[in-house]
Amino acid sequence: MKVDFDNHGGNIEKEARKLGLSTDNIIDASASLVPFKLPKKLNNYLINSIKNGSIRFYPDRSYFELKNAISEWHNIDPSMILPGNGASELFTWAARDASLNGISSLPSPGFGDYQRALKCWNAHYIYNTLPLSWTIRKPQPFPIEPKTNVLWITNPHNPTGQLWSRSSIKRLLDNYKLVICDEAFISLTPGGENQSVIDLTESFKNLVVIRSLTKFLGIAGLRIGYAVANSDRLLEWKEIRDPWPVNTLAINATNLIMKDSKMQKKRLNKIHNWIEEEGKWLNKSLSNFSTIKPLPSTTNFQLIKSDSSTLNLIENLKKRGILVRDCRSFINLGENWIRISLQKRKQNIQIINTLKDYIN
Repeated sequence: MKVDFDNHGGNIEKEARKLGLSTDNIIDASASLVPFKLPKKLNNYLINSIKNGSIRFYPDRSYFELKNAISEWHNIDPSMILPGNGASELFTWAARDASLNGISSLPSPGFGDYQRALKCWNAHYIYNTLPLSWTIRKPQPFPIEPKTNVLWITNPHNPTGQLWSRSSIKRLLDNYKLVICDEAFISLTPGGENQSVIDLTESFKNLVVIRSLTKFLGIAGLRIGYAVANSDRLLEWKEIRDPWPVNTLAINATNLIMKDSKMQKKRLNKIHNWIEEEGKWLNKSLSNFSTIKPLPSTTNFQLIKSDSSTLNLIENLKKRGILVRDCRSFINLGENWIRISLQKRKQNIQIINTLKDYIN
């Protein structure tokens, strides 16, 4: 199946042009982004980074300061950290190693970028079906154990929003040549860090963990993520990748937030409180409709099943300036599924009220 990134979500400028609307007049519930502005201190720091001329020079290829800042956050050796141009670039290098280790399992429905990354290396992969119903329990044990050489895990899972237990992932590590764990949403998720497997990379050389700072900081345009894995593996990646994949502004933003624990904690508390409050409110509001069913989620998006096709609904919402995620690009989902990302209460109310005009 071709991965269509036009259906990835977050194509707000393209949709605004098609609709003849300003981006300011669109609610983008198709991309799972935090709806808060940058902390003022960080915003000013980025502005000063431009004014002081730091972008005149090439970034430090060793990422010495950045790796040390991340290592202190996770209490792990800096040699086991490799910053990247968002998580997507790092998936590409993880897929290279996957291609060298045999067949990959992609639990499905799941994030389509893994498939894109594997195709870069002509790697073999299969889809393994995840159950499409679950309880509100969190965390949950990872529910399948595919018979392949490589396993890709997303925690919390995209698009279902399920948070997998650390213990269930740890049990899998002895059964695969390579396990790639995408923790892009884990810092956003209340209680998520307790289920992280980053510390297990010190004991398991076959484990790669990939994080995104795009989600946490709300800087999708800057592109910043990092991989945590055995240092020898990351050294191989570094030797064959582009020379300067991470730009100076992204480095500076990460350095500041990683070193300022007060700012970091304040940001995380704000995000976690928002997800707790708005997640419960949106789920309850969606549950009042008779023809759709929101599934339990631990993070900042909710997967919804409809009794009938949602294609007309998606188009009608677009015309009203609301973008939701068309789930047809997810393997094992179809036109009866949509995903809605949490917004602030005002926008969430607008989404619910608009839905009332089209569904029961």
